[in-house]
Amino acid sequence: MDLLFWAPVLCAGVVAGASTGLLGGYIVGMRIPFLGICVAHAALAGAVFGALFGLTGPSLLIPALAAACLSAVLVGLIDPQTARADINVVLGILFSLMMGLAFLGLGLFSVYGVSDNEVRNLLWGSLAFCRWSDVWLMVAAAVIELAFVAAFYKEMRAILFSRTCAAAVGVHVTLVWTLFLLLASLVLTVNFQTVGGLMIYSLLANPAVAAARLVRGYGPTLLVAAALGAASGLGGLLISALTDLPTGAVIVILSSLLVAVAALAGRLVNRRGG
Repeated sequence: MDLLFWAPVLCAGVVAGASTGLLGGYIVGMRIPFLGICVAHAALAGAVFGALFGLTGPSLLIPALAAACLSAVLVGLIDPQTARADINVVLGILFSLMMGLAFLGLGLFSVYGVSDNEVRNLLWGSLAFCRWSDVWLMVAAAVIELAFVAAFYKEMRAILFSRTCAAAVGVHVTLVWTLFLLLASLVLTVNFQTVGGLMIYSLLANPAVAAARLVRGYGPTLLVAAALGAASGLGGLLISALTDLPTGAVIVILSSLLVAVAALAGRLVNRRGG
């Protein structure tokens, strides 16, 4: 194994898995799984249309992040009570729209005779091609995520319990919620290349679900979710390198196996406790 080649790839797998797992701790805790899918496909749609207009490489991050942030702001401005719809219903509708736009854009590549190879890498992931410049971008997003968690630790815990109760005790729910949505947009968009836009949802949800099975409490769940996310990213990458299997698919399968192991461990602990 060429250490110089694999060093940034390994770091990218750890950072992407940890930051996505930590984000998933909130998303799963608030029971809004469609948020990850919605934001990821909004970013994908932005990248697709950016590529249609001639953008390539790192520059695709600009339209991807813009589209993801736009969808996040739209979700943040929607009041589920006023809309008379569950937030997951709203997210599901927005997800359908973004998915439709993304695949419409993919269909236009052949119409205009433009190569779609780079965009397809976003669909399926290209972690093995990460370089230090990509890693530093992931690290920057992770640092912003940690800063948000530190700054709004208590506020997010209150929102996790109940947005209504959080507002009643003085939390600026709309502001904190919108900032969280923008954070989710940033983290998911930057980490697209890890497992791809079609599979990043599993890395977002599975470590958090497994963590909730293993530990109790707000802080411990976030920490374990981040650790399991890092383990999924690093472990999936190593297995992929040794077996020559697709990296994204292996990461998804490994994170799913962690959920099964955590569920089994939780049952064994409960039986012994009973």
